[in-house]
Amino acid sequence: MPALPNPFKSALTEGRLQFGLWLALANAYTTEICAGAGYDWLLIDGEHAPNDIPSILAQLQAIGRGGSHALVRPPVGETSLIKQILDMGAQTILIPMVESGAQAQMLARAMRYPPNGVRGLGAGLARASSFNRDADYAQTADEQVCLLVQIESCAGIDALDAITTTDGVDGVFIGPADLAADMGHLGQPDHPEVVAAVEAAIRRIVELGKPAGVLTVNRALARRYIDAGATFVAIGADVTVLADQTTALLKTFRAEV
Repeated sequence: MPALPNPFKSALTEGRLQFGLWLALANAYTTEICAGAGYDWLLIDGEHAPNDIPSILAQLQAIGRGGSHALVRPPVGETSLIKQILDMGAQTILIPMVESGAQAQMLARAMRYPPNGVRGLGAGLARASSFNRDADYAQTADEQVCLLVQIESCAGIDALDAITTTDGVDGVFIGPADLAADMGHLGQPDHPEVVAAVEAAIRRIVELGKPAGVLTVNRALARRYIDAGATFVAIGADVTVLADQTTALLKTFRAEV
């Protein structure tokens, strides 16, 4: 059997809008709850959440019980770490802090088997190949893996064209929070200068023929970024939802007593 089809990558290619949720609680139980909510994609965060390889694996298995597509963000774009994440069954990886075309090229090669890349051939031991039950996995995996690169600095914006046009980059994600800090607006991803920069980046990515993505919890900004051309949009995080709703619940009941 060949590698499993990647519905997220297909939707990107077709230009279909997909809504996602960030997962930072580092817990397979809460991930399974979120997987039943109907999001198009869920991102397991290994950059800022306390996730490691075993916890990412457990969450991949939990998401597999629902209808969402799993994305994984490792802490860095390191070749051996990418190999592990792919082998344990993730098909779509988001790499943070990409700042050059050369870096994007290295990441694209890390995602793919020779002769198109440098991914080590260990599929016979891997969950990705159903533990070698999918005999054609290695021959077909490159078509289904999906590399998303995250631009979140002024240097990344300056190199946007080179990054976006790199062969093997399937989508470009703008990170407003870090970009805001690098622009001198720490903690202000909604600052007008930041919003303008994000909108311009999204439009340029689309002009260059690649899908664009972004994360914002601001509904008005989400609409603006979608209008600018973003087609994979994260609209919240499990941590924020839990923190906000537990606080609001207690506040409401205290006010009524």
